[in-house]
Amino acid sequence: MLRDLKIWLNHFEYHAQYPRRVPEDLSNILKPEERRLIASSIATFQLGEQSEGGTLLRASRQFADAHDAEPLARIMELFVHEEQRHAALLRAFMDEHDIPIKQRDWTDSIFRRVRRLAGFELCLHVLICAELIGIVYYRALEVATGCQRLKVLSRTLVADELAHVGFESQLLRSLRARKSGVAQAAIRLVHRTFHAGAASVVWLTHQAVLRSAGYRMTTFLRACNEQYEFHLEPPAVKMSRTYAP
Repeated sequence: MLRDLKIWLNHFEYHAQYPRRVPEDLSNILKPEERRLIASSIATFQLGEQSEGGTLLRASRQFADAHDAEPLARIMELFVHEEQRHAALLRAFMDEHDIPIKQRDWTDSIFRRVRRLAGFELCLHVLICAELIGIVYYRALEVATGCQRLKVLSRTLVADELAHVGFESQLLRSLRARKSGVAQAAIRLVHRTFHAGAASVVWLTHQAVLRSAGYRMTTFLRACNEQYEFHLEPPAVKMSRTYAP
């Protein structure tokens, strides 16, 4: 994976120069009932996107220095800037529709505190959980609204998040491969448990939007689990589940 860092650096530098944009001429009508449905939910996700990433950046610099992986620190800087751009796009939409911003939310606080517990690898594990769940959420938000600007904004965020997850999952799989088989299995178990718990919390706190998009708790958790398996399970594990009797 460390050999591919320059390729990922090129990707993030390109998108820093030419970020995905939401066309200005899209219809921007948000019905009052839609606004009531999404206001608190979208404000929570906007809060999560606007982190300055201090813990992540410090941890990535330490990791890069220890593993002679200089491009990694720059990649994470560009990643944080892209997340902040997402926050700005969401904030602009919220301002256009008089949706109040949030200064804090208990779910966001949990993710931030967990990221502070250890080094770069733990930060990545927490970060990718949030993004995998976010992909499912933004796809649901697109379905839940008739506002064309919000639909395209949701697709734009998903496109960026998929690239982020591609980078993070490749790096995590590479780091896991250096560990013993027992350690790899233990890490997967703990990470999957954390991911399932985080998805359950998102369901409980955003279920109005998710239900409007047609999800039940079981189908939402299944969708989040499928994202996890697709991006993070080893090929051998995927094959064994595919062909299980």
